[in-house]
Amino acid sequence: MLMPTAYDTLLGLIREMGQLESVESVLDWDQETFMPPNGLPARAEQLSLIAGLVHERRTHSKVGELLAQLDGQGDFAQAANVREMRRTYERATKVPTDLVRRISKVSALAKAAWVDARSSSNFTAFAPHLAELLELKREVADRVGYQGERYDALLDEYEPGATATEVATTFAALRQPLSEFVRELAAAKRQPDPSILTRHVPRAAQERLSHRLAEAIGFDFQSGRIDVSVHPFCSGTTPGDVRLTTRYLENFFPSAIFGTLHEAGHGLYEQGLDPAHVFTPMGHAVSLGIHESQSRMWENFVGRSRPFWEHFYPDALKLFTSLADVSLDAFVAAINIVRPSLIRVEADEVTYNLHIILRFEMERELIGGKLPVKDVPAAWNAKFKELLGITPPNDRAGCLQDIHWSMGAFGYFPTYALGNLYAAKFFASIRKAIPDLDDRLRRGEFRTLLDWLRTNIHRHGQRYRAGELVQVVTGAPLSIDPFMTYVRTKFSAIYGL
Repeated sequence: MLMPTAYDTLLGLIREMGQLESVESVLDWDQETFMPPNGLPARAEQLSLIAGLVHERRTHSKVGELLAQLDGQGDFAQAANVREMRRTYERATKVPTDLVRRISKVSALAKAAWVDARSSSNFTAFAPHLAELLELKREVADRVGYQGERYDALLDEYEPGATATEVATTFAALRQPLSEFVRELAAAKRQPDPSILTRHVPRAAQERLSHRLAEAIGFDFQSGRIDVSVHPFCSGTTPGDVRLTTRYLENFFPSAIFGTLHEAGHGLYEQGLDPAHVFTPMGHAVSLGIHESQSRMWENFVGRSRPFWEHFYPDALKLFTSLADVSLDAFVAAINIVRPSLIRVEADEVTYNLHIILRFEMERELIGGKLPVKDVPAAWNAKFKELLGITPPNDRAGCLQDIHWSMGAFGYFPTYALGNLYAAKFFASIRKAIPDLDDRLRRGEFRTLLDWLRTNIHRHGQRYRAGELVQVVTGAPLSIDPFMTYVRTKFSAIYGL
């Protein structure tokens, strides 16, 4: 019998860690969807235990010994798995298991506290949990280490290799042209009718259309499901088990329709990962920014396009009877209306990145200790007024609208805006590769687009880092130009500029 190689042994350990993480993911999904409220104390303990077990395995001395034997060996899959395992091992060994368990337990309790605080629009009730998480994440950053600032160590967890300075430079390049374009659109003579979006549509009708759209673009319901949560999300454990959530507002149907398309975009990525590499880095997404490129592409570049609704609007009218007098052109204009708004997940494509810039700037200040937790609501409102020209009326519509801080996910928000830029870059290449894309969308034929994404992005897993993937797929590095070209072309046509 042949003895297992060092790589085979390491791969077995990696898969075991991945399996434990998938258990953690299911427990977390259950907490957000079906778990009864009184299950929270025990769930916090369960999640803490799983997080500790994963960390202990990730930092075991055997992993370090095996990694030391594997420099520069193997094919591209082995090289990627070893590279990413080395990265996580080096990060993890700097963070004690007790700290990992504390963060898991505190965040489980903080998420429940956030739900209650958001419901009552009371930031003060959530503030102690936020303060505790900030202290814990600062400790993580200090232990992991950084060259620029603490925030870099946390950002690297979600977008490997990115730095706060680089992100700030990119966002600075976006800020002025986006703000100027928002003003141009506001001054345009042709304006969409926003009242279309608030017509009453029963939840049952929204559920039927949402399910229909997700299935049509390729989401496999034999390998996934859609449920309801306070904050929509996608939880993927394996390509065969991908859980989406959405939310239904009967007087604002875009929340469900485009929220579902967004999460289905994430789900398509998860279902498109190579099952042969399940539970390993080659079976995981490149980064959260690349993941977001997939959700934003299906939600906006496809889902808010006129060709898409040329196909689906007749179905929508059968279900959304309150839109009977709304023409296709009026509907498409309404779902693409550009105006400063309070809620990030419902923001238009032009102003969305301004929401992210706000959160990025606040996170840097919070992690850096420049912004006291007690001042978060006031600071949020001031920045919101500066960037978007409006002031949130309460904490629910302001600093409590997102779940991320309750998860301790500091460094996550920038990936949303990076995702928009990646999506635009990829979509420009897709249009060259599929010149009749609009005609295919009009026919409801999405397979060609999905196959392109499967081949060029999904199946690579973590073979490449984000910047490398962009270069390989598009032949050029990331820039803001494709995104600005996309929004100017699309919205100038809608607004008659």
